[in-house]
Amino acid sequence: MPDHQLPSGQTVPQAQAADRKADEYNGDAASTFAERVQWFGRGSKNIFSIPALLLISSFTGFSGLAIESGISMGQAVFMTLTIWALPAKVVLIGAISAGSSMAAAALAVALSSVRLMPMVVALLPELKGQRSRKITLLFLSHFVAVTAWVMAMEQLRHIPRDLRTSYFAGIGVTLVLTNACVVALIYLLSANFPPLLFAALFMLTPMYFLTSLWRSSREQAGKAALLSGLLIFPVMHAIVPGYDLLLTGLVGGAVAFGFHLYVESLRRKEAQKEVLS
Repeated sequence: MPDHQLPSGQTVPQAQAADRKADEYNGDAASTFAERVQWFGRGSKNIFSIPALLLISSFTGFSGLAIESGISMGQAVFMTLTIWALPAKVVLIGAISAGSSMAAAALAVALSSVRLMPMVVALLPELKGQRSRKITLLFLSHFVAVTAWVMAMEQLRHIPRDLRTSYFAGIGVTLVLTNACVVALIYLLSANFPPLLFAALFMLTPMYFLTSLWRSSREQAGKAALLSGLLIFPVMHAIVPGYDLLLTGLVGGAVAFGFHLYVESLRRKEAQKEVLS
């Protein structure tokens, strides 16, 4: 740096030291960016997993449903990119087919997506690092659906905390873009697919959801909730078919919470016995 360009009151050695610090900072920033790109790529590799393939098969079935309902390819792809969660899209197509108003359809989609809020609440503490920005976490919350959530909850504990947002972004972005392309491809090839195949592929995802949630449950209360739901739903469907899912969630969740309190009380009693002994 020439002397005539030095800041006021700064000597040549001071200016050279400042330049070296700037170079080191830029090098660290480039290294950090490279690491984030690397972990984004590692998250993207989950597209080759069994859960991702099952999700793709379900989107194949969704495409068949959309085609039969008169939804255009552009609309179906737009729904995949913006709504993402598969049940919410099915609800929207049902509302459109029934001739519901825009407000009613929006309310139905919103209510069907409320179930994802506990997943977001559980996932964000696992994602958040020291330098994570709120806008980044808000963006990543769009990709929270069962498949991405299960992948993240199983794998994030093994990922460096400052790089977890990049890893989950790789999972979510790749799943969304891949399935958007799948939807478009199925529209182009729809004449070669029988409706029965669409229905069979569409049913694979609920089966996967059930088994994966059971496997990823960290506490016995989670498994108790799944068992309660399976046992209570047929009863609720027979008694109040219009509110069966809601009441199953309320009753099953209450049973699971009571089971959790019971297990915790047993643990406290055992801990007290060990202290006294």
